[in-house]
Amino acid sequence: MADKTTLVLPGKRLSVPKVLKRLLQITLAVGLTSLVALAVIAGNMMLTDKKAKIFKGIDQWLAFINRPDIMATMVLTAFVTVMLVYWQRDQERGR
Repeated sequence: MADKTTLVLPGKRLSVPKVLKRLLQITLAVGLTSLVALAVIAGNMMLTDKKAKIFKGIDQWLAFINRPDIMATMVLTAFVTVMLVYWQRDQERGR
């Protein structure tokens, strides 16, 4: 059976497999990165475009975020970061 860990949600604590928790953390990191990219791209479009249409910025963001190389880079970065944090934590506990 897979190792279990605790997933803390608002008002709840769930026992879930470690793999599921890590996948959720990676998904959350990719989602937050996407939102930051949206803010940067849409904000830039509003500041530089004379008509300042936010929909133009959102269209640009969608074109950017749907590129496979961009999505792969975000997922890979999130995966490596989550794994590094857990590895460092395990190293600290081992001392």
